[in-house]
Amino acid sequence: MKIILNLLRIIVGVLFIFSGLIKANDPLGLSYKMEEFFEVLHLTFLSPYSLAFSIMMNAFEIIAGVAVLVGYRMRVFSVLLLLLILFFTFLTGYALFSGTIRECGCFGDCIKLTAVETFWKDVALLAMILVIFFCRKQIQPVKGAGIVLLLSVLLSFGIQRYTLQHLPFFDCLPYKVGNNIPEKMKLPPGATPDVYEMVFVYEKDGQKKEFTADNYPWSDSTWKFIDRKDKLVKKGNAEPAIKDFILTDLDGVNQTEAILSETKPVYLFLVQNVQKAGSGWDAQMKTLQDKWKKQDIIIYGVTASTKDEIAAFKQQHGLEFPFVQMDGVAIKTAGRSNPCLILLDKGTIKGKWHYNDFSF
Repeated sequence: MKIILNLLRIIVGVLFIFSGLIKANDPLGLSYKMEEFFEVLHLTFLSPYSLAFSIMMNAFEIIAGVAVLVGYRMRVFSVLLLLLILFFTFLTGYALFSGTIRECGCFGDCIKLTAVETFWKDVALLAMILVIFFCRKQIQPVKGAGIVLLLSVLLSFGIQRYTLQHLPFFDCLPYKVGNNIPEKMKLPPGATPDVYEMVFVYEKDGQKKEFTADNYPWSDSTWKFIDRKDKLVKKGNAEPAIKDFILTDLDGVNQTEAILSETKPVYLFLVQNVQKAGSGWDAQMKTLQDKWKKQDIIIYGVTASTKDEIAAFKQQHGLEFPFVQMDGVAIKTAGRSNPCLILLDKGTIKGKWHYNDFSF
């Protein structure tokens, strides 16, 4: 029994450390996933605290995993681990059976698991942690367990502090350096796309009816057109890695293709929300802006903010280059800081910088 117990401790401990380290590489990514869960569970009042929850959860996974491996205070950590895995199993079960959340983000963006895989992984972990919980009195701490645990605390919070002040050590997102955005906007080879059918809604005598493109009453003037929508007919087996990279000018004109096909170096100054932008980058952006004035480079600000907010932001920071708009979720996915700078060469990402690391 002791051999089995030690084997389970190694499996559980290593998995928790691994899971915590992967997410500690990108705590903002987990905070965005938490916001998605909060919205689905109607707990949006918790959304402002999602980053704090993310940091604490990542740290606890690493610390608890180390505690299991070294046998540190197992009467406490076995209970905490059991409560945590019960919580995880509930969330992943909800994601699976409700169908409202496709991925739980349990291993961050670096290792994608389906809802089914994640749920059964947590069920297996629950079984192993139950054995550890009931046999916790048999687990003795190794020599120096307290020092090892203290080091794990410093490591878990230190990694996250660094990645939040800079960028993740490992960029697992589709916007990582080296990727070509136009290529990532295409379906993978051999993939089947979603199939949609246009549905037309017409009204007659107070009653609404749906028609397809083959039978809509185009020649019958007694029917009044109300709406057109796309109906999913057949679900595809894949989707593009980048599906929401759409840049429009402040008049709503799509500028995506023009920007991605520029022959000069293009800098995208991503500011998801101009009212919440970090500070300390003004001098560096002025230096880059001077190169733009000399027409050596192209710069576009990219934001989800409104026209008035953009105008006030540009005046406040002395920015003269044009701004375009893009969906806020896409901006958060492309750059894990606000602001973030991306360098493009004909659509290929050549560089990416946190605002603390601007240097020109």
